[in-house]
Amino acid sequence: MSGNDFESLEKILEAHVPEEELRTVKKLLFGKELKKLSLPQGAIEAAAEQDFDLKGYVFEASPEQLRPPRTVRVGLIQNKIVLPTDAPVLEQITALHKRVGEMVEVAAMCGVNIVCFQEAWTMPFAFCTREREPWTEFAESAEDGLTTRFCIQLAKKYNLVVVSPILERDEIHGGTLWNTAVVVSNNGHVLGKSRKNHIPRVGDFNESTYYMEGNTGHSVFQTQFGKIAVNICYGRHHPLNWLMYSIHGAEIIFNPSATVGLLSEPMWSIEARNAAIANHCFTCAINRVGTEYFKNEFTSGDGKKAHRDLGHFYGSSYVAAPDGSRSPGLSRTRDGLLVTELDLNLNRQVADKWNFKMTGRYEMYAEELKKAVQHDFKPNVVKE
Repeated sequence: MSGNDFESLEKILEAHVPEEELRTVKKLLFGKELKKLSLPQGAIEAAAEQDFDLKGYVFEASPEQLRPPRTVRVGLIQNKIVLPTDAPVLEQITALHKRVGEMVEVAAMCGVNIVCFQEAWTMPFAFCTREREPWTEFAESAEDGLTTRFCIQLAKKYNLVVVSPILERDEIHGGTLWNTAVVVSNNGHVLGKSRKNHIPRVGDFNESTYYMEGNTGHSVFQTQFGKIAVNICYGRHHPLNWLMYSIHGAEIIFNPSATVGLLSEPMWSIEARNAAIANHCFTCAINRVGTEYFKNEFTSGDGKKAHRDLGHFYGSSYVAAPDGSRSPGLSRTRDGLLVTELDLNLNRQVADKWNFKMTGRYEMYAEELKKAVQHDFKPNVVKE
């Protein structure tokens, strides 16, 4: 079995670990056991017909005397590119709109209120190539570009919030490119956008060739279904990035990503889950799937031979809760839709138990960080 072709960790465990021990293993890996969400038969049949993984789980909170449950259904979509990377740009975009649009229809059948797509979902993740053309042609306006107009139609048709991460072209500021998530309300209005705060310079991830660190801060969007934020891809490696979205009141933080197995897979199941625990909120990690091949070879600056692919995008999208529980992941090899029902009351219930926000020494951290970023900073090291 190669590292690219096994379906998921969960399926390996189910195939090789006895049932009684499996329950213990899953409890340690995923926290408390989640109920499976009852999904409509029509949705199950549509997923089978369209060949994508469909899973559903429920995150429950304890009943309260004064607050009714605050349940919201979230859908995460992971997918391969549809056409070869050298197909005409508009054909690639249109094909991805069609594929993802079909999956959103199934999400709507499942009662999803908020759907989030993977990072730069309308294009191949071509930033490894360092080529300008044709990849910059995929960039579009966050406010009224082709993809945003498509998402507005989806939001209105299915009464759901759409989180759409794209390559943005900012015409107002000289056509600058940004890695941006557009948030469209269920009424079809563009609530705003959140740009990627941290840009990787790791291996083949040469993204600063195209765009730099974002300038929208840590925006939180008040939707009909709760307060959400978008921590794009590499930002998941930065605990303070998650923290600031939480400080601004995010109840659900989405992490649309594009990352490959050799680089990050051992870290994947940990980071968003840890962020959910540390920040008393739900986190949703979405990763694209498949291997994308490019016409021209490129190098990684590490002395290894030139190659035509970035590596295997391993999917495995999941949702984590503030109590440390998490859903099993979607497939490592197939397109997928993960539907989860979240009771947002769990955020405060866990906060009341663990008190991380109350016991956090933010004023002390702020004061020391203020000093640490100065050029004449002297570390507080006590010597003999």
